[in-house]
Amino acid sequence: MSENSTKRMKPWVYWLLFAITFVVVFIIGMLTASIMERRTETVARVDLVRNLPEYEPRNEVWGENFPRQFESYLKTLDTSFRSPYMGSAHIDYLEEYPELVIMWAGYAFSREYNQGRGHAYAVTDVRNILRTGGIEWSPQPATCWTCKSTDVPRLMKNMGVAEFYSKKFTDLGSEVVNPIGCQDCHDPKTMNLRITRPALVEALSRRGFDVKNATHQEMRSLVCAQCHVEYYFQKPTNYLVFPWDKGFSAEEMEAYFDEIDHFDWIHPLSKAKMLKAQHPDYELYMTGIHAQRGVACADCHMPYKVEGGSKFTDHHVRSPLANIANSCQVCHRESEKQLMQDVVSRQNKVMELRRLAEKSIAAAHIEAQKAWEAGATEQEMEPILKLIRSAQWRWDWVAAANGVGFHAPVEALRILGTAIQRAEQARGMLQVVFVRHNVPIPLKLPDVSTKELAQKYIGLDMDKARKDKENFLRTVVPEWDRIAKERQGTLMKYENKQ
Repeated sequence: MSENSTKRMKPWVYWLLFAITFVVVFIIGMLTASIMERRTETVARVDLVRNLPEYEPRNEVWGENFPRQFESYLKTLDTSFRSPYMGSAHIDYLEEYPELVIMWAGYAFSREYNQGRGHAYAVTDVRNILRTGGIEWSPQPATCWTCKSTDVPRLMKNMGVAEFYSKKFTDLGSEVVNPIGCQDCHDPKTMNLRITRPALVEALSRRGFDVKNATHQEMRSLVCAQCHVEYYFQKPTNYLVFPWDKGFSAEEMEAYFDEIDHFDWIHPLSKAKMLKAQHPDYELYMTGIHAQRGVACADCHMPYKVEGGSKFTDHHVRSPLANIANSCQVCHRESEKQLMQDVVSRQNKVMELRRLAEKSIAAAHIEAQKAWEAGATEQEMEPILKLIRSAQWRWDWVAAANGVGFHAPVEALRILGTAIQRAEQARGMLQVVFVRHNVPIPLKLPDVSTKELAQKYIGLDMDKARKDKENFLRTVVPEWDRIAKERQGTLMKYENKQ
């Protein structure tokens, strides 16, 4: 630029250049501040009202140091929210989908299966559910307590992990009384996120990943993956194992189970060696777009909130649909109404295929029963039973996960499609068996259109089961609580006071 041209520049140009420079510097400063803020989120600054021992199970004691977090945690007692398919309210899934009773015949889930409530109900609900039995019938191992209570890390430390798993459910009733909470996920000294359940560490280690190397953002999912996963009890010790050695997909975990010839129970109608998926939320999430984009479980289910000038994680763990503004809209710019419609439209599609799979699989179990009764041979039935096992596993991999497939809707639909295909293939092969054994077709199926009819068909005495549970809750549970209160001094009652 020449001297003359420089002289011709107007004063306002200099002011404009100054303003632009100021804005650029300001933006850089804001970005730097944001980065530093994010970094500080990984390091807790804690001013303790009282010191916390390594294995303090009482959430209310932690709440003295972290009142905002504890107050938000107590909101998990709220059961008012219900989305079109899920929520925090009580939903009797066997009542809504009676085919499940047939599919789980011979397994405890055929007795009772409900929508899970908030974390604060974890101990109460596992005590109350008919699946854990009562006094006369109590089949479950102590392993069932693993993800229900902050008492578990203490017990595992004192008893040894293998010894904990080897106990019966009722053996530890007085020791496991505080629901899922603070110390399950946090170091009491630093408040850093930590893993307290060895099954996750062991599973990731077998895949070549050391949890100690996990980033803060990864930990915001891994603390959830301690429990919201598929697992099985390794026989004969009931040792808790995550079947991730081959991968996280439905096919990879199915191949894992097939290779070790694992089955959870033998179906009394079809005689198929069955698998029961638990709640593979983390696995389904890992196959979806949010995981691919680095979005953590806590980003949606426990988003950050600001209160009184303090930024903290909202411990009211819940469906993002109950908190769209602070979860979905952090990234998505659509309206709450549009985002809700987007979620529900995907869930509707998943549920449509899920219901088709349920009806087909339930029918396959009953038809297999009729084939056995007609004199079918093991050679005839073996490939059919493998298809039924595979179909139900794939259905359950989607159905047992929370979110009605939304954690990975495309993958959920694909897996449900293969479940329907296998179930219908099994039913087609059964028609051939019927023809060979002179069974008139089409076969008239029994009426199992309600939970009560289905439970009666598979031979359950529900009146007896309920009376046994009532007796258990009236006589055994109060004694558990009395012993626990003597041991730890206080015992908070978690109740919905709304």
